[in-house]
Amino acid sequence: MKKQVKLSFKTTKSKKNENEIDNHKDFSDDKLELLKDNNENSDNFKQVNVLPDLETDMPSRAWRRMSERQTFKTVTPLNIHSPVKPDCLRFVCLSDTHSKLHVDDMLNFYVPPGDILLHAGDFTMKGRPLEIERFNEALGKLSHKKKIVIAGNHELSFDESLFTKANCFGESVGEVKSYLRSKGLKSVREIVTNAIYLQDSMVTVCGINIYGSPWQPRYCSWAFNVIRGEKILQKWNWIPENVDILITHGPPVGHGDLTKAGINVGCVELLNTVQKRVKPNYHLFGHIHEGYGVTTDGETLFINASSCTKGYKLSNPPIIFDVPLPPGQSKDRLLGSVEVVSYSKEESSSKTVMGISKKDIDNKLLTLQQLKLTKTKAE
Repeated sequence: MKKQVKLSFKTTKSKKNENEIDNHKDFSDDKLELLKDNNENSDNFKQVNVLPDLETDMPSRAWRRMSERQTFKTVTPLNIHSPVKPDCLRFVCLSDTHSKLHVDDMLNFYVPPGDILLHAGDFTMKGRPLEIERFNEALGKLSHKKKIVIAGNHELSFDESLFTKANCFGESVGEVKSYLRSKGLKSVREIVTNAIYLQDSMVTVCGINIYGSPWQPRYCSWAFNVIRGEKILQKWNWIPENVDILITHGPPVGHGDLTKAGINVGCVELLNTVQKRVKPNYHLFGHIHEGYGVTTDGETLFINASSCTKGYKLSNPPIIFDVPLPPGQSKDRLLGSVEVVSYSKEESSSKTVMGISKKDIDNKLLTLQQLKLTKTKAE
């Protein structure tokens, strides 16, 4: 059971719109505080059943109705050049880098230092093995001691339901399987050796529970697409209630989901799940590039960290946030092993991911064997 966690972030009101943040006024004494009460006997801990919304297929209309009875504010992110505090975990958030985050371009896109790097998917264009290799190589060059990634709709080869199709991502399945055999791998997911990959699973780092899920409402024939309503709600029902940081590829309705055409395209069931049942302190996502930014409903900080613009230009700065180290935790544990627990009904298991020594980080001697899943047991 998760202990009580108290987090805070700075919010201020703009003179133009009370729901926007004024960058010029600092209300340091007027912090919006998040207090999660995880006492099993409290009202906050009671099981809540989320039902499909009647307007799930009309997210803009659903959001107009829902927004009338809830708090909505935009938030100014921390300056990416702010120093990393010794008593806080610095999280650095990326999403939708679309094969543009690779070693050759690292000097053109500044990724600030921190303790834990989070990537909310779409790190490739089509999930080709070479794209994944380049992304993995770029991750290996970053100094963050823990890196956590999920897939997005562009990681076509990560979606097993699409992998059976002849040319689902521009290469024949036979060629990809031949590549995997030559590398001694069972799936393309194993190419990502420099990060922890989450798919309907959770990892606990220094006492912070981080859950990742790649699903999003159906759009064309991309990866991890699910029909709105009951079908996608089944995916969200897997999310446990003790999550501190939720990572999904797609946004919830109303937060970071407004397209250039002025239409909300986020998931109604995801917002209901976040607000009514899970109530994480942070919800990170991407997918809608023009939705980049940070908002809050007063309890959860919603972060659209899309690094690419609508025109696929890698120019949106990473978004950072700090979480105070829980009592009894230290940053030394960032180098230790962590356990990844799956909550998917199709694949329920727990796996241990080997830790990385500081020597290996300094010498960049990361190998598949060092990060390979080494322990599997029934949940």
